[in-house]
Amino acid sequence: MPIDTAELVRWGHAALTVLVDVSPHEPVRLRTLSGGPAGAGTPELNQPLVELLVAGSGRAQTSQRLNDTVLGRRLRYSGSTQTVDGRWHQLRLDLRDEQSGLSAAVFLRSAEGVSACQTWTTVTNEGADPVLLQAVTSFAAGFSGGPVDDLDVLSADSEWLAEGRWTRRALRESAAVDLNLGLHGQDGRGRLAVTSGGTWSTGRHLPTAGLTDRVTGHTWLWQIEHNGAWRWEIGERLAGAYVALLGPTDLDHQWLETLRPGESFTTVPVSVAVSGGGLDGAVAALTAHRRALVRPELTGAGRPVVFNDYMNTLMGDPTTAKLLPLIDAAAAVGADVFCIDAGWYDDGGAWWDSVGQWLPSTTRFPGGIGEVLDRIRERGMVPGLWLEPEVIGVRSVMADRLPAAAFLQRGGIRLVEHGRHHLDLRHPAAVAHLDEVVDRLVGMGVGYLKLDYNIDPGPGTDLAAASAGSGLLGHNRAHLAWLDGILDRHPHLILENCASGAMRMDYALLSRLHLQSTSDQQDYLRYPPIAVAAPMSMLPEQAANWAYPQPDMTDEQIAFTLCTGLAGRLYLSGDLGAMTDPQRASVTAAVQAHHLVRADLGSAVAHWPLGLPAWTDPWLSLALTAADTTWLTVWRRPGASSDTALHLPHLAGRDVAVDVIYPRDLDPWTSRWDADTATLHLESRTPTPTARMFRIRAH
Repeated sequence: MPIDTAELVRWGHAALTVLVDVSPHEPVRLRTLSGGPAGAGTPELNQPLVELLVAGSGRAQTSQRLNDTVLGRRLRYSGSTQTVDGRWHQLRLDLRDEQSGLSAAVFLRSAEGVSACQTWTTVTNEGADPVLLQAVTSFAAGFSGGPVDDLDVLSADSEWLAEGRWTRRALRESAAVDLNLGLHGQDGRGRLAVTSGGTWSTGRHLPTAGLTDRVTGHTWLWQIEHNGAWRWEIGERLAGAYVALLGPTDLDHQWLETLRPGESFTTVPVSVAVSGGGLDGAVAALTAHRRALVRPELTGAGRPVVFNDYMNTLMGDPTTAKLLPLIDAAAAVGADVFCIDAGWYDDGGAWWDSVGQWLPSTTRFPGGIGEVLDRIRERGMVPGLWLEPEVIGVRSVMADRLPAAAFLQRGGIRLVEHGRHHLDLRHPAAVAHLDEVVDRLVGMGVGYLKLDYNIDPGPGTDLAAASAGSGLLGHNRAHLAWLDGILDRHPHLILENCASGAMRMDYALLSRLHLQSTSDQQDYLRYPPIAVAAPMSMLPEQAANWAYPQPDMTDEQIAFTLCTGLAGRLYLSGDLGAMTDPQRASVTAAVQAHHLVRADLGSAVAHWPLGLPAWTDPWLSLALTAADTTWLTVWRRPGASSDTALHLPHLAGRDVAVDVIYPRDLDPWTSRWDADTATLHLESRTPTPTARMFRIRAH
């Protein structure tokens, strides 16, 4: 699209409109980010497009915000470029501060037909003196939804075994007390700042969040696409709410970067999806955007059913004797991949602090691990292995074979966390070691790697870095480059993302990896809210939800845990070999049901008929919709009433057929559809816990 006037840049496509104010006398600022054409009443907001915190300049007004910086106010528009590459539209906006000599290039790119964009900033020192960066925004804008009084914040806490706990609360209650700023004539100083440090990017809070106008439905959802430290913040300015998205900062993460004359720094990418249709519309936009971001080979892997021997089964103690009957049973129920989890490299039984060489055990596999891998292939499955590549145990032979500079360190001392050193993938020896390991395992016929990650090294490394945070950012980016190299060399290798469950489910990694283990939660009653919330953080086709049926479970308990797996990518475990024939038949039926669902997963969009899940909700539900088919999974946990009402607004006014897909052989639930209110009424008289998956087809 052409530039409309000398003071306005218009960019986008049919599904996205971006208007940027580029007045020569004001900071460059985003006026509009909307799906489709901009409305006539779009407010003008005074939030600069780039916030740049630099030692020696600081903020224009004292606060702990990362907005209203002196340089952010001074940067002025110096040009723009618009290009199209395939389905991707890209805008580059050039800004410059004549006083300091710093320039900033802001990039926005968006896939045709998707109301979302990815954005990042590159800062270059074109002056004569070094500059010390303390924070640079990847995205900063005023929220053009409506008055602060009408805005809600969507955010989520996360931790080991309790991932993705979402809340929706008024911004006035969270970070923007009504201070009557107009009377005072200046912006506020408070903010809601959510941060994550170290390398567990989703270990405390999620980098995915949003703002929504509860009156108009105008909604932004964003994600910070970084496998390390990040910050997002929301606050109130005189003209309304603002949003700032960043990677590591000095304030939060001990990050400083010195830019010498001629040097540049590029922020981590972030993405923002926009909708006028509330949360459902924004989720649909972000889902489509995520599918555009992932590497092309990820979509062609076929979404196999994976059996993993760990969860509530072998628990890191595999042997040939234990594995062979489990392999046979997994193949019999229809698994496509069999992954041998932790312990396959251990000869002594206490392997936690000795890992790092990744050679198969000779005591666990008297005939060699090749016997087990051959059995997996003979049963028609792809062999997989667990691997925790970034760590070296303190007792590992590799701790002495690799140079000290190949490890994260502080003050010349190698870091130790939970009995492990942490590799620094900026160092070529660390990369060469991991490349040798992966290439060797692939050469053994391994076609699937579960990449786990069970420690967090903290702020980073000060070796060959301006700061600990800068060293960590360099390692984070080298980690992504290493993964890209693996996929370039082995395009058919399937890679699972795991970090003590989902402590690192960010789109720096998920744009490169096929599926994500959504939790380590071993309690089948507590897993459903995690599975229900997962599509807020990842694509449905990447959400690998564990299902671990056991011989001592009742038929309803088996169905309950398998329904959890069916809510995304079915990720099987459990002692299948010890089950009765009817129990194994139930597992087989779930796998066959998943075959029906997985054909739609690559185009499905999530809805929450009972709202985003709370951790203790007695009824839980997730709907995945593709074309005229909705796959609806519903769980009834202990303490639940016998009936519930699910809202499915995308089916309003339509006749539907509701069929149970799994389980079909247990006590039926009753259903009644009200097309006028788009409500599905369900009743279950079956004792809890109980769950069902339905297929709803609209006529």
